[in-house]
Amino acid sequence: MTVVLIGTLDTKGREYGWLRDRLIELGREVVVVDAGTGDPGVSYPVDVPNDQVAAAGGADLASLRAAGDRGAAVTAMGEGAAAVLAGLHAKGRVAAVLAVGGSGGSSIAARAVRDLPVGLPKVIVSTMASGDVSPYVGAKDVTLMYSVVDVAGVNRVSRAILGNAAAAVAGMAPAYRAQRPEASDRPLVGATMFGVTTPAVDAARARLEELGYEVLVFHATGAGGRAMEGLAAGGMLAGVLDLTTTELADDLVGGVLSAGPDRLTAAGRHGVPQVVAPGALDMVNFGPRDSVPARFEGRTLYAHNPAVTLMRTTREEMAELGRRIAAKLAAATGPADVFVPARGVSALDAEGMPFHDPQADEACFDALAAHPSTVRLDLHINDPEFGRAMAGRLHELMGGHR
Repeated sequence: MTVVLIGTLDTKGREYGWLRDRLIELGREVVVVDAGTGDPGVSYPVDVPNDQVAAAGGADLASLRAAGDRGAAVTAMGEGAAAVLAGLHAKGRVAAVLAVGGSGGSSIAARAVRDLPVGLPKVIVSTMASGDVSPYVGAKDVTLMYSVVDVAGVNRVSRAILGNAAAAVAGMAPAYRAQRPEASDRPLVGATMFGVTTPAVDAARARLEELGYEVLVFHATGAGGRAMEGLAAGGMLAGVLDLTTTELADDLVGGVLSAGPDRLTAAGRHGVPQVVAPGALDMVNFGPRDSVPARFEGRTLYAHNPAVTLMRTTREEMAELGRRIAAKLAAATGPADVFVPARGVSALDAEGMPFHDPQADEACFDALAAHPSTVRLDLHINDPEFGRAMAGRLHELMGGHR
């Protein structure tokens, strides 16, 4: 069971040496990867030296040292460490990854593990773990442990924390290796959901399960969309039922639940069959009412709860969202269909509800019609028939698996 240690040995060499010894005591093989740019100056073996890491990231170590640009060095060594890890993983030599560091070392480690599959243990002991950890975790199952004290020597506090981290990965590694696909495992389908599209996703999920699939539902809160994109890019998903594309509205208008500009691209880029709907594009998400930017005064707002305020998208915004979806799907290398719910795109967009605006919706639907594989149904998105129709079409695009 091999644990890979990735770190900047020029600044954390003593700590990594201690971790290496502890892991060996715990019965694990260890591969040490040096992602620092300085002279490591350590007495223990370094399995992948820093010049190889730099080269794997397309950089030259001597040039990085001469430039003296810490940000560029961190970026280059992070890319190199990721490439090294990918190569080790392809050879079956990674059962877990452990890293320790401050902001720079944590950034390198976070980039290094980003492309590893979900389930493979990834532990980072970081001085940054008590604040906003989204830059380090992203949409992957990274385990962060707060170092409490700076990673600067081995003392009675750091020894306990680093010891716990070593014990954690030592235990995770064999558990990960013992995982085996069950005979009953079914193809995975990713689906996106919001509270205001739950009935549609429930109907689609039930139908897909009847057809022999296992459905992973992602809450479209930004992180959820990124997580689904990551699984699609990693080859874990056999199909995507992207019913709730609301994160695109936050990205366009400036809401708080954006999944970034790459949302709705991974499945298409990797040829994964997908069926897409404009679910909850009628809304942009903000925090409490007083957090809504002043530039949106006069817009239609709805207090979803005391912590969440929703804003209705305009006709112009809906048209642009339709164009963006159509353009993203036009670039897909696999099959991609759009399903349009003519009677509304969320629970708040139904007739008689506060976001009901057929003209705005039609602006989106007209733009979506530019996509050649568009199906318009005279249904509301939360009508059970709509979710089942999307599920049935995805089943067809996936080759009718049973």
